[in-house]
Amino acid sequence: MAVTEYQEVRYPILPPTTPLTPQPHQRVYALLVQIPRGRVSSYASLSRALASSPRAVGGALRRNPFVPDVPCHRIICADGAIGGFKGEAQDAPSGVNRKVKEGLLRSEGVLFDGRGMLVMGGGGGMILRLDGDDD
Repeated sequence: MAVTEYQEVRYPILPPTTPLTPQPHQRVYALLVQIPRGRVSSYASLSRALASSPRAVGGALRRNPFVPDVPCHRIICADGAIGGFKGEAQDAPSGVNRKVKEGLLRSEGVLFDGRGMLVMGGGGGMILRLDGDDD
């Protein structure tokens, strides 16, 4: 799967925070606000950029109180699968949250096929690298 290098933002973008927002979550949210509309990144890419784990990143996303200002829906699985949303796994029986996430991404030009896999090309569908790795 093709990935692009993450372009460092040249203007200050600060995520909202509260005194109750844990520092590790603030770091996740600071990267999330840099992902532009129509683009996605992965749990793995965020975790490598933060020297953390994909599960820890997922935990911060699940507890994101700043939706939609901090766009957690722009994070998908490294293999291009749409991933979970609102604390629900992507293969949860109801599928309601997956449909909401897919709708949000579709409104930004990011498309998925019938199996929930990222469709590359067009106006969206590009996974941004946040970690600088070449793999």
